[in-house]
Formats: sequence, C-alpha cells, structure tokens
Amino acid sequence: MQTYIFPGEYESLEKIAAVVREAAQNIGLDECEIYKIETSVDEACSNIIEHAYGGENKGNIELTCDSQPDKLTIVLKDYGRPFKPEKVPKPDLSKTLSKRQDHGLGLFIMSKWMDKITFEALDGVNTITLVKLKE
Repeated sequence: MQTYIFPGEYESLEKIAAVVREAAQNIGLDECEIYKIETSVDEACSNIIEHAYGGENKGNIELTCDSQPDKLTIVLKDYGRPFKPEKVPKPDLSKTLSKRQDHGLGLFIMSKWMDKITFEALDGVNTITLVKLKE
C-alpha cells in the first residue's frame, strides 16, 4: 500500500492517473478495466478540485492505492467542503445528448464502473473509497 500527496490542481490528474494505472496493472487488470478506474478517479479528483476546494491550489489530494490479488482499493482524501452524494440529482438519461446538462454524469459513471464507492466526511476530512474487484 502506498500513499501519495498531490496538489489540488488539474495538472496533477495525469500523475494521479499514472499511479492508479500502475496499481491496476500490478494486479493484472485488463486495459478496459484500467480505463474505467482511471476515469472514475479522474472524475473524483476533478470534483474535489472544483467542489470541495472551490478551485485549484486550495488544498491537496491524498491518494492511497492498496493492490490485493483480488481487488484494487483507491482512497482519496481532501480537506475541503464535505460532499453529500445523496444531494446530487440523478441524471436524466432519457434526454438526447444535446439537451443534457454539461455536468452531472460523474457520480453516475463512477457508480457504474466501480464495484464499490463510499463517501465519508468526518472531522474535516473527506474520504472517497473506490474498489474494483478482479474477476
């Protein structure tokens, strides 16, 4: 298990993706599953920057990857505003792409592509845990 700290800026997303990719490759996940994990983590980190911190360079993102033979667990921590997933409206997928909002699919995509996601806000620390099982 390794923990990394990245500045809360969009430029960090590429470095975060590289760490996540290596952890996923280490347990033998295929390219499709790695893409899903990278995209989910990218979305979570983008939301931390935009919503928890309210912009770039206002805090750090702590990333821990725990590679087990049967699963990859990724834990993201930030110290910004707490996230309440129950307050995020479900996307209306019946609308055509041109009529949908520009934002609002991230949580939906993460929930479809990861096997488990949990959110916790406790004592000023927001924690997102994403789990991908190796099948």
